[in-house]
Amino acid sequence: MLKVQCVSARFEIVSYNVKQTETIGSCLGSLLEAGDIICLEGNLGAGKTALTRGIAAGWGAREPVTSPTFTLVHEHQRDADTQTLFHIDCYRLHSAADAWHIGLDDLFYGEGPVVIEWPRHIEDIIPAERLWITFTIEDGTQRHLTINAAGQRYNTLLHDLQQTALDRRHNTQK
Repeated sequence: MLKVQCVSARFEIVSYNVKQTETIGSCLGSLLEAGDIICLEGNLGAGKTALTRGIAAGWGAREPVTSPTFTLVHEHQRDADTQTLFHIDCYRLHSAADAWHIGLDDLFYGEGPVVIEWPRHIEDIIPAERLWITFTIEDGTQRHLTINAAGQRYNTLLHDLQQTALDRRHNTQK
């Protein structure tokens, strides 16, 4: 019998403005691989799309990122390869069944990373192994990001993100 254990790790970071949120996203985007799933949870205006703009920039997307609220999915290409970054906004979905009926779950095993805003709406069909980022609005433009990794790939991704963010911070302080 095969026993599967989902190992979790956690990292917290504070962003003091939109630019810092985008920089955190850029660090994360530079580390993404096909099949990676990034879930972004937080209130309206918490910074989910700002982080996604950074993720797309760090990943190498050719197109600018906007919120896909009215189209559900935006696809972003890059010049480096044939991968597609999928940016999904589930705000208007009522359940995982809604997402399943329109085939959103097919994107989770596709040819690129997936960023999901409002993932709680479809949580039942999102793979258990993922990176889950929760945004809390602290004050004005300050945001507290709690990043939870579930699964070995995401533990590695979280570790690499911590290292990349620390390296970038160290290099900007010189």
